[in-house]
Amino acid sequence: QLQLEESGGGLVQPGGSLRLSCQPSGFTLDGSAIAWFRQAPGKEREGVSCIGASGETTSYADSVRGRFTISRDNAKNTVYLQMNSLLPEDTAVYYCARRAFRYCLGYNTSNGFHTWGQGTLVTVSS
Repeated sequence: QLQLEESGGGLVQPGGSLRLSCQPSGFTLDGSAIAWFRQAPGKEREGVSCIGASGETTSYADSVRGRFTISRDNAKNTVYLQMNSLLPEDTAVYYCARRAFRYCLGYNTSNGFHTWGQGTLVTVSS
C-alpha cells in the first residue's frame, strides 16, 4: 500500500521552530509535486505549501509565507517543511500528500493528491 509518513511534530512555544519530514513507503517521490496540508480542530483542511517535482517551484499560503520553507532532497526521497516563528494558530495536524503530476498550480484545492500520510500533530502553546 502506497503511503507517506510524516515526522517531526510536537509541542513548541510561540516563536519556536520545528521541521517536519515527509517520506514515502515503498515508492519514490520523483516526478511528483508534494504538498503540506493542515487541519486544526473544528476547521477545514487547508493547503500550507507545495513544492514542484523539480524543486524549483514553491507555493505558500498567505498565513505562513515568510515563516515556513518547503524543500525536497530527492537523493533522500524526503520533503521537509521548516516552520519558524510559530504561532498558536499554527496548531494543527499536518499532512503531506503526493500529487499525480509535477506542478503545484491550484494545490490548495487538494486536486490530484491521491497519496496521503497519517499526519503529525503540531501544538504551539506556552
